Amino acid sequence: MTASAWAAVSPCTPACVTEGPPGAGRALTLRRYAAFAATLAGAAAAGKRLGEGAELQARARSLMADLGVGLSGAEDGLAVPGTRTGTLIVANHISWLDVLALLATQPATLLAKREVGQWPVVGTLVRRAGTRFIDREGLRGLPETVRELGALLRSGESVIVFPEGTTWCSVPGGPFRRATFQAAIDADAPVRPVTVTYLRHEVPTTLPAFVGEGTFAASFRRVAGTRGLSVRITAHAPLRPAGHDRRSLAALAQAAVGQQGDGALHGCLHGALPAGTG
Repeated sequence: MTASAWAAVSPCTPACVTEGPPGAGRALTLRRYAAFAATLAGAAAAGKRLGEGAELQARARSLMADLGVGLSGAEDGLAVPGTRTGTLIVANHISWLDVLALLATQPATLLAKREVGQWPVVGTLVRRAGTRFIDREGLRGLPETVRELGALLRSGESVIVFPEGTTWCSVPGGPFRRATFQAAIDADAPVRPVTVTYLRHEVPTTLPAFVGEGTFAASFRRVAGTRGLSVRITAHAPLRPAGHDRRSLAALAQAAVGQQGDGALHGCLHGALPAGTG
């Protein structure tokens, strides 16, 4: 079947992922598994309360702590203050862990590809949190998704999207798909570009990446079994949609996110793809 114009492709493979001695040891890793499972069970039991901002943020922070993953940056959150609308938060995409890190920083509605809802472990959390899902292989439902995002923004709800449409092993990643930026234009809502960077003992790493034919289980084991892993959330200056179309707004956001990158850490072909569509 021919891929649609919305379908995103990354050259990253499991060969892009750094390994190295995990350092956590079997006993600590098993304790992390148990703590993570217990927190996730509590999140599932929270029911509709998980859709509330404070509850969602607390659960995401707990899950990060359970895995021994540090979190830094954007201490004041990601939503742009002093606006009558929500904020369209756009970030690069490296790992399933991005979702937890961003929700731990700023509780918001997440827009994700439909496969995320089926991921073990994290899928339960994002479904309960009211995530909106999109079919990345087809464009039929895209206009309705954009209208729905615009309505959320107008209501004051912030929305997190990953415009690359797929995961890359590090920053800079792939081209930003433009369609979701139309929601910010329609709602006259600010756009907050955000860079997600992973560090191990303060050195950039691709270890948490979930790319190519790699499995969720393998990525999860690497994260849970590693000491000194942290994620840095860098919030860039907000972009105002006035005077922009979705093409120019997406280009500005991508430039802001990419300028914070650590480059291709393992020889991946960053920037090798054409400009995004949609």
